[in-house]
Amino acid sequence: MQKKARAEPPAQVARGTGPLAAADAGRTGDLVNELYTAHAITLVRAAKLLLRDQQSAEDAVQDAFLSLYRALPRLTDHDQILPYLRAAVINKARSTLRTRKRAALRKVQHEPPQWSAESAAMDSEDRRVVMVAVTRLPRRAREILILRYYLDLPDHEIATTLGVSRGTVSSTASRALAALSRNLQEEL
Repeated sequence: MQKKARAEPPAQVARGTGPLAAADAGRTGDLVNELYTAHAITLVRAAKLLLRDQQSAEDAVQDAFLSLYRALPRLTDHDQILPYLRAAVINKARSTLRTRKRAALRKVQHEPPQWSAESAAMDSEDRRVVMVAVTRLPRRAREILILRYYLDLPDHEIATTLGVSRGTVSSTASRALAALSRNLQEEL
């Protein structure tokens, strides 16, 4: 009895195997590379403001780009790629902060100081006071202020990134600035 040669079903091409998928993967890689080159530094800086840690910020951005690379074939609206990336970075930062919060609840023998001597020497006292005041704000307020004043995003893009209404962005930003002003006046 002779074995029949098995034909590859068309579903395998759709699932991402074969020469067409390799070409799509190349285009996907090029697009992700272009986005990384254009936006990675800004996203890392925004994540660093949320996480207050360069390495964690870089990890969050790398994870976001990896998620984008995996999700890009399923994304139909390429205008939503940048908001997708921003939301992914914010979500990774939130996840990291939750992990830190759980770790902080565990008993530790020694807690290192939040500000090292090197960073305190490099940063002016005014900047440190502002950063401390910002960290006292609620999470969503911090995120909105960073997206609005650091990334210069308009309210509708912030709303899309965080999945809230535009009115929520405006009112939260207003309350956050008022609270920040009160906290800074108390410090000085």
